[in-house]
Amino acid sequence: MSGIYIHIPFCKQACHYCDFHFSTSMKKKEEMVLAIAKELKMRKPEFQNELVETIYFGGGTPSRLQIADLRLQMDTIYENYAVSENPEITLEANPDDLSEEYLIELSKIGINRLSIGIQSFFEDDLAMMNRAHNSAEAKKCLEEATKYFDNISLDLIYGIPGMSNEKWRQNIETALSFGIPHISSYALTVEPKTALNKLIQTGKIAKPSDESAQEHFAILVETLEANNFIHYELSNFGKENYFSRNNSAYWLGKKYLGIGPSAHSYDGVSRSWNVSNNSLYLKSIQEDKLPNETEVLSVADHYNEYIMTGLRTIWGVSLHRIETEFGSKYLDYLQKQAQKFISDDFLFVENDILKPTSKGKFLTDGIASDLFYLNLEV
Repeated sequence: MSGIYIHIPFCKQACHYCDFHFSTSMKKKEEMVLAIAKELKMRKPEFQNELVETIYFGGGTPSRLQIADLRLQMDTIYENYAVSENPEITLEANPDDLSEEYLIELSKIGINRLSIGIQSFFEDDLAMMNRAHNSAEAKKCLEEATKYFDNISLDLIYGIPGMSNEKWRQNIETALSFGIPHISSYALTVEPKTALNKLIQTGKIAKPSDESAQEHFAILVETLEANNFIHYELSNFGKENYFSRNNSAYWLGKKYLGIGPSAHSYDGVSRSWNVSNNSLYLKSIQEDKLPNETEVLSVADHYNEYIMTGLRTIWGVSLHRIETEFGSKYLDYLQKQAQKFISDDFLFVENDILKPTSKGKFLTDGIASDLFYLNLEV
């Protein structure tokens, strides 16, 4: 299984918390659409023996593109790559872009999964985050989207300063009222070069509370599991048969091709990433050059990535796989490092699989970093 990720680097406005690569200017949109299609053609040899089972339009905000722009990318993929009979084709979208006409046209060109950036159903939260939509648009778009799409995911953000537990419960309940089969939910994170960081530093917004975020996370898990969602990855909850095939492939170490400025790729041996600059990306593609850098991953890199992704998912970390793929040195180290977390009831081993306990889930990323193997030979 392999996937293609296409980064669309345009947004209507900058959300205060976002540190992804994007531009609010659409002046180079036509050039970018053509350049992305050209990069797809240029990189065809990298996937000549691969069957593409997922296509993911991320960003930025892919729903800023017109249907003709998206159709060009779809046609280019099908003309140059072997695509499975039943691929998962996801489009990230913002509520204010999803008119009924746009939704109908998306379904016609082959998009079969939507990932909608709701974030909150409350006006004050949306204003604080500088989202482009309002609460009414969030609800209206879900009413319309569920008429034409069965496979829908929505994003919610918790740990927002001033958000009570009751308000957070209302957000979750509102999402559930639309019958959505997948929810991705993330703690509000303060990244260094964002407007949110400046607002906190100047005292205009309170700093997010770790204690509040942990309480919200516990409410999220409890509520969604009670509604038959499976907590299959730290930030992702899906009903049976509605796990994100695209994201699951990342976590399980499958190959993927990243197209567009700032997009990352992985071929099983090395990782590459495109330049995070629209003008430099366009110039390079126009000169028939790939605008990327490549890093060959060491054994330790592969081990550390497996630890991180394994602990975040329901599949856990296989001790047998650690020994067979990385050797007894890594297994001994892992068991030694994990022991303190097992003793403190943050991790447990079952059927030779290392997983976080309910108590340890919220702390997964920090625990994983303590299990990383550093300074090993390549």
